[in-house]
Amino acid sequence: MQLSKTSQLLGKGIARYSVVLFFLGFGLVKFTAGEATAIHPLLVHSPFLFWLPRLFDQRLSSDIIGVIEIALALMMASRLFAPRLCAIGSFGIAASLVITLSFIVTTPGLDPALGAFIIKDVTLLGVALCSAGEALAALRPAARDGDSFAARPAPKVS
Repeated sequence: MQLSKTSQLLGKGIARYSVVLFFLGFGLVKFTAGEATAIHPLLVHSPFLFWLPRLFDQRLSSDIIGVIEIALALMMASRLFAPRLCAIGSFGIAASLVITLSFIVTTPGLDPALGAFIIKDVTLLGVALCSAGEALAALRPAARDGDSFAARPAPKVS
């Protein structure tokens, strides 16, 4: 195999599964009291998640986010046997990263250290979108080989 193809395959795998590990780890941490306390102010001021702490207590709100993060990570990890599920999980992770990035502008008095930590999510967002696109492309092997509908000649009418 060529060095360029090997590098691309390794890079895609490392990128995808590092995001999976991030989301598994952060999802598991959401089940701790400290994390529930830390994310509460972010949720209260979020235009997307403000309803969670209104409906549930601080700990259950964090637990729900943890379950979602773990589920999305497992979906993204399914690429080898379920590319469609991987694409859905990857888009879900991308959406959750957009929500996380919104905390930078929606949380009053955000600690600059937390803002600097959140900014890494721009990179994770890019990887999640690449993962989704690659998984969707894997669903159409005929199109990859130039056998797309648009490339086929029109049927003859007799």
